[in-house]
Amino acid sequence: MGDAALRKQIVGTWALVSVVYEDTGTKERTPIYGEHPKGIQIATAAGRWFALMTAEGRMIPKTDEDRAQALKSMIAYTGRYRVEDGKVITKVEAAWNEAWVGGEQVRHIRFEGDKLFIESPPMPHPNINDKTVRVIVVWQRAE
Repeated sequence: MGDAALRKQIVGTWALVSVVYEDTGTKERTPIYGEHPKGIQIATAAGRWFALMTAEGRMIPKTDEDRAQALKSMIAYTGRYRVEDGKVITKVEAAWNEAWVGGEQVRHIRFEGDKLFIESPPMPHPNINDKTVRVIVVWQRAE
């Protein structure tokens, strides 16, 4: 499928199905946010991107330690996106991880029916030091 067709197909609202981190060394796959994470991803025809993913079972933070844990159990970013060579590339304008702001997040995309698969290249684990992972996220078309 060409980039124009991929761009047309990615537009919409998507509900999170799963987030799996694949350890690049061992190939072990972990449903890092549990079996039932929550999240929404929106891609507009005008080129805006928003993604929010949270782990299942999150508690309401009451202490600084709780707030730190809440930050570790989520991913959120937004910016302008484009589709090139079968990848969605987002120029990050705001994110839960300030290190992403101003940079680009590059993800391979593919579709299976009404599901969207987004896979990162090997990257440092965003919430655990000293690990390199591939992030594999599955979304279900919601709108």
